[in-house]
Amino acid sequence: MPTISIDTFFACSLMIILVLAAMINISRIVYPQINNEANENNDELFSEISKYILLNSGTPSNWGQNSQLTPETFGLAEVNAEVPYKLDIDKVSRLNSENIYSLSYGQIFTALKIPDVAFNIKINSLFETSINLTSTLEETNETIYTFNVVTERRGIPVQTELKYYLIAENFLKTSTVQKSNGAISFNVTISNSINGPAFLFIFARAKSNIKIVSFNIYSFEHNSAKPKPKGTFLRLSPINYTLNVSFQSSNVTLSKAYGLTFNHSSILTQITKNNNSATYRIPHLLDSSPMLFAVTGWNSTTFFTEWTAYPQIPLETGMNFSEAATLSDVFTYTYTVTINTSLFECIIQIGGVRDEG
Repeated sequence: MPTISIDTFFACSLMIILVLAAMINISRIVYPQINNEANENNDELFSEISKYILLNSGTPSNWGQNSQLTPETFGLAEVNAEVPYKLDIDKVSRLNSENIYSLSYGQIFTALKIPDVAFNIKINSLFETSINLTSTLEETNETIYTFNVVTERRGIPVQTELKYYLIAENFLKTSTVQKSNGAISFNVTISNSINGPAFLFIFARAKSNIKIVSFNIYSFEHNSAKPKPKGTFLRLSPINYTLNVSFQSSNVTLSKAYGLTFNHSSILTQITKNNNSATYRIPHLLDSSPMLFAVTGWNSTTFFTEWTAYPQIPLETGMNFSEAATLSDVFTYTYTVTINTSLFECIIQIGGVRDEG
């Protein structure tokens, strides 16, 4: 090959190598920028989707109250809400799988009408209340139980006012309001003539804002009667200010149904009853507090207490992102929402389907 041809060949090869190197360098600069822009676009899009879920009531707008309705379009907002991010108590309750009228993930996904997007919705109290039984002293006529209650948000103590209700058989005991700087211990005394198991219902109200109320329930053995897992005897489903009680056994006999809030306790009025179910009227109480229900009864000779909350929280529905290998980046959005007059935390996670091409 002539010398000039060899020189030309190497010169062209060098130019090709330089061009390829330049293209590689450009791709290293441009592709991350494209990915970042895509992520920013997804973040903005998913943020708007999360807001849409919380700011729109869906259609029909009363799908929460009517147990026979499945929403055509999905939204959790209360109709004609006077403040943003005020959610409908029944729409929220129908996200809880414990409710017999709950929506499946597929029904929500279809009603949201946004393909290639997966989501997860959690609604909880704004701080946690934990209960521990620290000691038991059994005497001749009574037993004294000592409890420790801790209130905190992500490990930081929350100053609260506490109130508890104790239910064992047909016995209801109400405490006075107690102040806590984040941890408190107290004694609960139960007569040994009362059958168990026993249930302690705790309400904790933040000193900084009376609209922030957390709760927890602790069940424990009394008189050798151990509590069964929740839902063993009854399935409780509050909707449209009616508590629907479904029997899990044909041997169930109902005794009393209690409605509890931070400031009030009442016996619920039974509306209907048959061999498989019963309904109770839920009172409209002007109390910045979630409502807890305790339904007591007998399964043959076994005493039981079943409970639920209204709104029916804590809850989680949607995609389990820890197991979703086919999803792209997942974005998390946290909101403070109002349900009735109480404040809660709503966490919405949204991710798009990864393009495998």
